Amino acid sequence: MADTWLTSLITATPQEGFELAIKLARMGVKYTQPSAEVRDKLRPVYGEDANALIASSQVVAINFQTIAAANGYWK
Repeated sequence: MADTWLTSLITATPQEGFELAIKLARMGVKYTQPSAEVRDKLRPVYGEDANALIASSQVVAINFQTIAAANGYWK
């Protein structure tokens, strides 16, 4: 994955920051498991696992904290 897709953590609004946090989480999964076939196979399993969904939400929240700090909390 040589594509440069993350050029900045700076966003205009908290909403854009949250969407970037989700993108970071999704890209983390993609980098960890590059096979789309395997990800598609696993999605139904973790999609119905409350603990996996909570863990995913935690990753997004941590990413959002980082982005918020980078944006000076949009002050």
